[in-house]
Amino acid sequence: MRISTFFYAVKQGFKNIWHNKMFSLASIATMSACIFLFGLFFAIVSNFQNMVKTAEEGVAVTAFFDEGISQAEIDELQQRVEKRAEVAKCEYTSPEEAWEYYKEVYFDGDEEAAAGFADDNPLANSASFSVYLSDVSMQSALVTYLESMDGIREVHKSEAVANTLSDFNSLIGYISVGVILILLCVAVFLISNTVTVGISVRREEIAIMKLIGATDYLVRAPFIVEGIVIGLLGSAIPLGLLYLLYSRIVLYVTEKFSFLSNMVSFIPAGQVFHALVPIALILGVGIGFLGSRVTIRRHLNV
Repeated sequence: MRISTFFYAVKQGFKNIWHNKMFSLASIATMSACIFLFGLFFAIVSNFQNMVKTAEEGVAVTAFFDEGISQAEIDELQQRVEKRAEVAKCEYTSPEEAWEYYKEVYFDGDEEAAAGFADDNPLANSASFSVYLSDVSMQSALVTYLESMDGIREVHKSEAVANTLSDFNSLIGYISVGVILILLCVAVFLISNTVTVGISVRREEIAIMKLIGATDYLVRAPFIVEGIVIGLLGSAIPLGLLYLLYSRIVLYVTEKFSFLSNMVSFIPAGQVFHALVPIALILGVGIGFLGSRVTIRRHLNV
C-alpha cells in the first residue's frame, strides 16, 4: 500500500465520522458504555478471583504418618509431594508442634491442666504434613496420590470447601463469557449502523470511484478506518474514567470501612489496569474493525 493511499483512507475515515457525527457520537457513546461495563465487570471479577485465590491458599490437605516412621522417610515423602504440580507448599508439623497448638486451643491458658501431660504427649503419633494446593480443583487427585503412598496412614481433606471454591470459579467464568458476548454484539451492531449510514451518504461517490477504476481496497479502507477510530475512542474514554473511579472507590472503602481491610484485600489499580488497558483497547479496535468490515461486505457491491 502506498503512503498516499494510506493517508487518503485515514482522511476519508475521519471525514465520514465528521459528516455523520450524530451517529458517530452515538456509536462512541455506546462503545464507551460497553467498554465501561466490561471494565467495571473485569475489575469486580478480578477482585473476586483474588479473594477466591486467597481463600484457596488457606485450604490444606492433612496427611498423617504411620507410627514409627523415621525422619528420613518423612523427608523423602515431603520431597515427593512437593514435586507435584498442584502443590503450592508442604509444611511439616511435628508431634511437639501439634501438642503446643492443641494445648493453646483446648486448655485456653490453663497451664496447670496442661502440665499434667508434660511427660506424656497425647499427640505423639500426630506428625503430619499440611499440603496447600495451587489449584483447589485438583484436591481429589492429590488425596488419591497421598493415600497411595507408603508411610501415610490417614488423609484429611476439606471437600466441601474445595467444591464450593471450584464451583464459584466456574460460575465467575460462565458469567464473564456471557457478559462479554452480549457487550460484543451490542457494540458491533451500533458500529455497523454507523458505517451503513456512511455508505448510504457516499453511495454515489463510491459508484463514481468504481467507474474510474478505484480498487476494492480504496473503497473499503475509509470505512474500516472509521470503525477502528470509533472503537479506539470508545475504549480510551471509559478507561480513563474507570481508573479514576476505581482508585477513589478503593481509597474510600479502605478509609471509611477499615474493618474490611482485615477481611477483603483489593487489587491495586495499577495491577488491574495493567491487564485491562490492552484488553479493552484490543477489544474496542477489534469490534470497530469487525463491525465496519461486516457492514461493508454486506452493503457494498465491490
